Amino acid sequence: MRNTSKETVYPPGYYGKKMMSASDWVGTQVRQWEQAQAEIKAASHFSQKHCICLSRGIGAGAMEVADFLSGITGYRVIDKEIIEHMAKDSSLTEKIIATFDERFPGKMTELLVALSVEKKFFKTDYVKQLAKTVTALAHTEPTIFVGRGTHLILPRHTILSVQLVCSKKHRIEKLANTLGIGNSEAEEKLNIIDDDHHEFFKKVFLREKISPDEFDLVVHMDHIAQGQQVAQIIASAFEQKFQVNFKHKK
Repeated sequence: MRNTSKETVYPPGYYGKKMMSASDWVGTQVRQWEQAQAEIKAASHFSQKHCICLSRGIGAGAMEVADFLSGITGYRVIDKEIIEHMAKDSSLTEKIIATFDERFPGKMTELLVALSVEKKFFKTDYVKQLAKTVTALAHTEPTIFVGRGTHLILPRHTILSVQLVCSKKHRIEKLANTLGIGNSEAEEKLNIIDDDHHEFFKKVFLREKISPDEFDLVVHMDHIAQGQQVAQIIASAFEQKFQVNFKHKK
């Protein structure tokens, strides 16, 4: 993948709101998990956590939608940066699994074995670690995942998979506004990001392109541009699929 670290780089998912860094977020979560491990005894009943997976191209506004969606559902948001940070440090994922195993002995191993049988792309150590990280996060707490192909890792019946799409023109304009650069430079950067994204999916998930069949819902952001409206649509779809009711829905 091409390295653009010396240039003005667009942080994936960034939309102008100050957010906690991946390392700070993980540090906070690990402390909470360690506290939970000390306090929670083994549980007798395993309850499946249902999650939301958002797939998007850079500039589609996924993090803004996820932020509104978190306000509606009360679910935490985990983006590409957090997933990558944890996938590269296996000790962090192992701490989550240890906490999970305290409550449900042997269940995480069962889940991971089932995934390895179902998913044909479990070929490399990186993919296995990525899958372990996403699975551990998904089963500790209901989560809104943004990016990194999480909809391809988690079982389809446990998630609402959503693709946010928009025209390249819209994405270029948003990237240019975010970075304070011209449209031509923004288009060059977007092409690099898209190429890296394609290379990642080809290498990790053995896919040349993303298919609409992978998703429960596809939203065209050119036509429904308000993040809050899109979040409401997604929340309603989630309620219908899993027969839940977000009482505090805004």
